[in-house]
Amino acid sequence: MNVLQNIKYIIIAVLMVGFAKAEAHNHANPCTKHEPFKVLCDLCGCSTSSGSFGFGTLSNANFVGVRYIYQNFESRNGIFENSPISKETFNTYQLWAQIPINDSFYVTGSLPYQDLTRDFNGVTENLNGLGDASVIGWYKHVFYKKKSDDVVDFNNTKEPTGHSLQFGLGVKLPTGQFEQRLADNINPGFQVGTGSVDGVFSLGYNYGSDKFGVNTLLSYYLKGENKNEYQFGNQFSYAVNFFTAIPKEKMNIMPFVGLSGDVYDSITQYGETLSDTDGNILNASLGSELAIDKFIFGASYTLPFSQKLFGDNVKSKQRLSVYVNFAL
Repeated sequence: MNVLQNIKYIIIAVLMVGFAKAEAHNHANPCTKHEPFKVLCDLCGCSTSSGSFGFGTLSNANFVGVRYIYQNFESRNGIFENSPISKETFNTYQLWAQIPINDSFYVTGSLPYQDLTRDFNGVTENLNGLGDASVIGWYKHVFYKKKSDDVVDFNNTKEPTGHSLQFGLGVKLPTGQFEQRLADNINPGFQVGTGSVDGVFSLGYNYGSDKFGVNTLLSYYLKGENKNEYQFGNQFSYAVNFFTAIPKEKMNIMPFVGLSGDVYDSITQYGETLSDTDGNILNASLGSELAIDKFIFGASYTLPFSQKLFGDNVKSKQRLSVYVNFAL
């Protein structure tokens, strides 16, 4: 199944499924009165095995929804320029959600289904199944403007500055199957799961004015060892996105551009470090969200412009994400 076919199916799904209603898009506020810069989450890049483009949307939305992610890679099986090339396609179909606890705390979660294809020397290998689920708890701290001591103000309403911080702590669960035979591939990320319990630690900063906004996220993934004594390298991810809002009569459009990247430590097995299994990648992204009353449609396209993965033997080519959510 190629990417164009997958996009076609996602478009059909978008027409059938509702999209998340952001805080600024409730029934009390018409669509001409959006508050699009109350952002909280990233649109960061992902590792070859995580199938994640981040934990939430540009809008400050509590939602449940579905997301499709397409990635493709080329792996050179040998040390020479003319060594045979393995072409890998990763299709991820993901249920994801953001659940509010109160004004300061919320939880994000995702459950992916992976459909992976590998073409090498005229032989096609397909791998599919449930991927690794993740759950992250978040604390959000909003900064408010300080009121002057010289002015008597009978209004107790706090006025936000537009700045906020988010702190996330979570876990990735081994709900996806790890196969030892696939670990010998040039791209060991060709797995539906890692088989390990991993810790997730995140710190985000957001700012929004009435003209533009920026959100950033730093995340560290502390990888555990699976039952095969195989341990993917710890991962540091970072992302920054700049966006604006274009309000229309019945909708709100939020285009964005951004940078994201990942730094991977080496893989270990049986206590030994495997050579050429670390790496780094830097990506450029562009995309947009479209909010219509209770619905938000989102898409992003990511292209790497600097990378060195697995001894420079694996090349990430492009990534595409399309999502549709329904508000809580």
